[in-house]
Amino acid sequence: MEEKIQSRIIKKFGPSILQVKIPKKIIEILNNYIDQTIEDKKKIKELNAGENLVGDVTQEFMLEPKFIKKSGWYTFLASCVNKWIEFETRKKVTKFEIKNSWVVRQFQNEYNPTHWHGGHISGAGFLKVPSTFGKHSQKKEDMIYRGGNLQLIHGSRMFLCHSTLDIVPEVGDFYFFPNYLMHTVFPFKGTNEERRSISFNATIDEEIYNVYGN
Repeated sequence: MEEKIQSRIIKKFGPSILQVKIPKKIIEILNNYIDQTIEDKKKIKELNAGENLVGDVTQEFMLEPKFIKKSGWYTFLASCVNKWIEFETRKKVTKFEIKNSWVVRQFQNEYNPTHWHGGHISGAGFLKVPSTFGKHSQKKEDMIYRGGNLQLIHGSRMFLCHSTLDIVPEVGDFYFFPNYLMHTVFPFKGTNEERRSISFNATIDEEIYNVYGN
């Protein structure tokens, strides 16, 4: 009798990425705040971040620090990061500080070029998604349409090693990743609806983040 071969696939290379669902209550609070802020011309001008961010999109603006705490957004992010980092490193985060958090309002034909963030930990998720992102201009049956996708990028394409992770936006999905992980957002078409995303940068304990020990 032939002996059964035991096996497992190990995927340990490349950075860890955490996917979670934003609680519906927080999504509602965030969207209400954003809708109200958009209507307040003075406030939206003060919070405007478009000149400092790389995206070619309709609108990008910062969340107010007071709102970040009051809304439960800080607590949600801190809780997820604490559990994620402890699972990966077996160390407890004692210092979690949000450097900034912002909203991106993207419409058809707009995009966010490949970039990376500051701080130690970053993340991006979705608060509103169009009913359609369009489709290929030409018939491409064997090619995936990536319009509106968030794409995470690390390393280069090699045998048995993908360098990209394509994420189809769904309301409530949020992805945490290390600040250096490159990412981009593709343009979409076929709709006048908004693709609304939210991102953040934060720092944690330097002794946890600094794996080089210097």
